[in-house]
Amino acid sequence: MSSLEEPLGVDKLPSMSTIDRIQRFSSSTCRPRVDNSSMGNFWLEGRSCSTSNSCNGYDDDEEYTAETFPWKRQTRNLFRNESFSQKANTKARNSAKFEVIDDSFSECQYSPKFNNKDIPNLTYKFLKGIPRMVKIVEVGPRDGLQNENNIVPTAVKIELIHRLASSGLSVIEATSFVSPKWVPQLADAKDVMQEVHHLRDVRLPVLTPNMKGFEAAIAAGAKEVAVFASASESFSKLNINCSVEESLVRYRAVTCAAKELSIPVRGYVSCVVGCPVDGPISPSKVAYVAKELYDMGCFEISLGDTIGVGTPGTVVPMLLAVMAVVPIAKLAVHFHDTYGQSLSNILVSLQMGISTVDSSVAGLGGCPYAKGATGNVATEDVVYMLNGIDVKTNIDLQKLMLAGDFISKHLRRPSSSKTFMALN
Repeated sequence: MSSLEEPLGVDKLPSMSTIDRIQRFSSSTCRPRVDNSSMGNFWLEGRSCSTSNSCNGYDDDEEYTAETFPWKRQTRNLFRNESFSQKANTKARNSAKFEVIDDSFSECQYSPKFNNKDIPNLTYKFLKGIPRMVKIVEVGPRDGLQNENNIVPTAVKIELIHRLASSGLSVIEATSFVSPKWVPQLADAKDVMQEVHHLRDVRLPVLTPNMKGFEAAIAAGAKEVAVFASASESFSKLNINCSVEESLVRYRAVTCAAKELSIPVRGYVSCVVGCPVDGPISPSKVAYVAKELYDMGCFEISLGDTIGVGTPGTVVPMLLAVMAVVPIAKLAVHFHDTYGQSLSNILVSLQMGISTVDSSVAGLGGCPYAKGATGNVATEDVVYMLNGIDVKTNIDLQKLMLAGDFISKHLRRPSSSKTFMALN
């Protein structure tokens, strides 16, 4: 949010019933031209939505040509040829017709030839694209606490950051230097930063929406900052009261000033899958904003599903579009868990080569300008999943759960982490 202009209030948002949400963000809203592939909306190509809440398809976007997104051509070829699922359906029908069980779909299911020695090879087959090491960016102290109704004492915020750091987290987003008039929960940004900026072996980026926030952050001892833009025009105006292009102009000033001081800048893109006002967002729009942030000097671009409507079927096309214009090593993902899809979205992102994941201890967070958006995916749940597939994070899960329990008790509500609830 801008510290200069007043954002629109939540009451200005159009109401969105449960049925309306399902209609706007379900796979039927933007489906592939060929729908008999049994792939849901995995490939969102050639959209023909007619409502004002839907997108117009990639071909209507003039920012990038077909050559910029070579994967479009590949998906068209995929649908021209007989798909795997079509073959599978044919096999299934033939098996049913002749009352014969066709076990060729699996290498091991119900097969007497299957040997346990084959398990490692099959495991590698399904997990081979996942990085061996994943960096977790903890956003709880900022993205989590900014959405609380009650003000969290400064001392509690400082203690939370210390506990998170002791768990092994190497990147903790500490606070945000925005106007206290609009985000009173983070009015103590200066005091928090001055108490934690000396922590060793941990990076403590802070959000700076404009030059005024950037200057205040540097004065408080910040050594890394972040800027945020939206892929949705309506959400940009709602959240920071300016257009997408105006926000990019603002952030160029911040990145230029940061470069002179050798201050790293991280970039966020919000509403990468859907917007509470505009509905589904075209991947090409996300790619455009991400590339602009990267070109202006952001060392890393975090792609955020702000309202948590994404599924692997919508996340994959979005990532492919962004990966066509920004190096994959410079990308991170940031998922909210509104529909319980965060872990599946993270897993498919890892399979595509993403190695940086944003999360929030105890599942803290939400979005004050997106009705119904719940918190971020819980850091404890992400670490538990990564431990289960032998991916290193260098995070002590027990200490992390204690930090989540600490802040949850202060907020007087149970942790949103399923891992914490299962182990306690």
